[in-house]
Amino acid sequence: MCHILLNDPRFFALLLHIDQELARECQSTGCPCGGVLHQANYPRKPRGCPREAREDCSSRFSFCCSRCRKRCTAQSVRFMGRRVYLTLAVVLRCGARAGSPATQARLGQVLAVSTRTLGRWRHWWTHHFPVTPLWRATCARFMPPVPTGDLPAALLARFVGSPPRALAQLLAFLTPLSVRQ
Repeated sequence: MCHILLNDPRFFALLLHIDQELARECQSTGCPCGGVLHQANYPRKPRGCPREAREDCSSRFSFCCSRCRKRCTAQSVRFMGRRVYLTLAVVLRCGARAGSPATQARLGQVLAVSTRTLGRWRHWWTHHFPVTPLWRATCARFMPPVPTGDLPAALLARFVGSPPRALAQLLAFLTPLSVRQ
């Protein structure tokens, strides 16, 4: 069901709106040195992005301090750090193991993720994600515990609502991983 969201421009518009709000919060916070933050977005050419949504995913919101010139990149629901694939693609493709073979095949065609990349992502979800400060601080909030071997599908199942709403909540949950700590 979630693979349908890849063809829904409204879902990508929602993700862009969330990122715009996160960017406004980041800019209004200002730089720790007291300088003003000016917009200095990064151009992006993300993979795992349908043609119709490329415009919404063509830049990553970032700012540059007027005083110290340091960069401040806003958290994002669309991008996970410096990865070239959208966070949505990483979540959906790795979570597809729980889906039907037909769903896995459709996602494989749409996202065009190599087997090697998919293996690295699954390794990250099962070995690196469970030791992130985000997961260590929040995993106890999920009862019963989320089995780390079934991430991210098991985590997505804990967010309630329609598939678009649950997926948007999961992407929002993952936003601290979108910037360096």
